[in-house]
Amino acid sequence: MAMGDIAFLLLIFFVILARVRDDSHIQWQPADGSRLVKPETMRVSVAIDKEGVTYLNGRVLAEGADGAAIRDKLSRELYNPNGEPGNRGLLGDAPAGKRTVLLKIHRETPYRDFEPVIEAVSAAGGELHHVMEEKN
Repeated sequence: MAMGDIAFLLLIFFVILARVRDDSHIQWQPADGSRLVKPETMRVSVAIDKEGVTYLNGRVLAEGADGAAIRDKLSRELYNPNGEPGNRGLLGDAPAGKRTVLLKIHRETPYRDFEPVIEAVSAAGGELHHVMEEKN
């Protein structure tokens, strides 16, 4: 097999296995805010749509689950202290300043739906950035 064929097959392999962080299918309206700051890095995105469904990097994390179940599942996905180095969750062993979690919450979402998410991000050592819309 020629070297070009091997390179092509490896390219196809990595394209298929690549994770896409597309959350364009999530329907949400951001809350309003003033003097907003844009985060420099982003490692993880958590969104809660108008139906109360929680998404992690564009994938459904929990639909119809209670707050404790969402908190536990999200905590395990973000950081697993018992994992091998390099395999400790989405935040893993990233240093401070590189543990950004973007939080997108529909403006009409009740507190009981997003409070477990905030607790899970905090417990995992994530740096929470709430995505909002600039209000003039």
